[in-house]
Amino acid sequence: MKSGLILVACILLGAESRPLGQGGRKGGFNKLLLISFDGFRWDYDQDVETPHFDDLVKEGVKAKYITPPMITMTSPSHFTTITGRWIEDHGVVHNMLFNATTLLKITHKKTMTRSEWWDNGPLPLWITAQNQGLKTASFYYPGGGVKYSGQAVDRAFVESYGQPDDNETEWRQNIDAVMGWYTKEDFDFVTLYFGEPDNVGHAKGPDTADRKNIIKMIDRTLGYLREAMAKHHLTDSLNVIITSDHGMTTMKNQNLDPSIDEIVISKYMSILGLVHFELLDYGGFAMIRPRPGKTQEVYDLLNNAHPNLTVYKKEEVPANFHIAKNDRIQDLVLVGDLGYNLNSRIPLHVNKGDHGFHNQEMDMKMIFRAFGPDFKKNYLAEPFDSVHTYALMCKLMGVAPAPNNGSLVHTEGMLVDDFNVIHPTPGPVVPTTPTPPGGHGEKNQMSLVLLIVLILTMSCLI
Repeated sequence: MKSGLILVACILLGAESRPLGQGGRKGGFNKLLLISFDGFRWDYDQDVETPHFDDLVKEGVKAKYITPPMITMTSPSHFTTITGRWIEDHGVVHNMLFNATTLLKITHKKTMTRSEWWDNGPLPLWITAQNQGLKTASFYYPGGGVKYSGQAVDRAFVESYGQPDDNETEWRQNIDAVMGWYTKEDFDFVTLYFGEPDNVGHAKGPDTADRKNIIKMIDRTLGYLREAMAKHHLTDSLNVIITSDHGMTTMKNQNLDPSIDEIVISKYMSILGLVHFELLDYGGFAMIRPRPGKTQEVYDLLNNAHPNLTVYKKEEVPANFHIAKNDRIQDLVLVGDLGYNLNSRIPLHVNKGDHGFHNQEMDMKMIFRAFGPDFKKNYLAEPFDSVHTYALMCKLMGVAPAPNNGSLVHTEGMLVDDFNVIHPTPGPVVPTTPTPPGGHGEKNQMSLVLLIVLILTMSCLI
């Protein structure tokens, strides 16, 4: 009897002291890699030879397409994916950081280290997972390089200003670095961002040979990723989701087609006299704050001013846009029809392709692929909104999700049949701050120690 009790104590002590995550898993869950290729339209792999993407149709999951949030821009869309929240909830309403009162505007890449733009209450998955004992990292992913309620992502790299996005050698080096994080440092969740094919889509247009060449490069990179996973013995313990943030469309250009009537706001009203703040010249989505008392006048001047321009008062923005309830949304919201840029004073014609248009346009839809030990093979999923990706990622890692707008209903069919049996869906997490020293983790450990002492004491008395 005494020896049996001592054996039980040793087993319990050994279970407690065994490193969490030994063998590449924590709590029986596999690791997860989220990859985003900026501006990868849903059909970009259909007019190019992409053998590695083609393999994934047979070896993993393909969604027909997924729909980004209404503001089809890089930062708003990426943050919806990583938080599972609509734009009006997470507050990242534009690529630019702005203050409509002081007229401050900060360019996209310079926002990547400015916590005040991103830290609006809802927690991204990196932080929620860290608060539950996982180790996370962000490699260039928008929002990864700032703090949330004072807490930083365990490891975060932010793109430097002017850094080229189409260096295939660097892409491979970044993949090698991430593989090392998993195998040498036991990271559980990493987000990896690539700036293409967005840049080539803007500069050359989505329907060009240049864009097709970038897609071939991305396909080679996917092949390299799978080789790297095998080399690091991660094939059977790493799930991979490949997605994007928006699509791309060819812009309407009067210089190329004289019949096109471009949208130029200054043709319909005096910007200087009537507008206090504006975000224009940025694709198909814009916002205006008129001068005090001028909202109705500006609305009347712009409404029906151009057949390809739609203007909403903030209080009349459709509820299914999921943007109007945020204070950063301005008094007037402008949306151009597909391909029509919203120019302030003169058409700039900088971009041959662009986004920011209505998220129901097929040119704004984006890619979704997934593979790994927990995903079915040769599975074609129906389209879904990108906001639902968050719940899927939580499920894959065994993370109790923070409050979110997504649902597993749209994605759990992608998972292998026995996944839900082995891993029941966790409930929502209530605390949003890390457990302090002396918190639940240390209390549980102390309880186990007391149990072991009790068993050993009993063994001595028998």
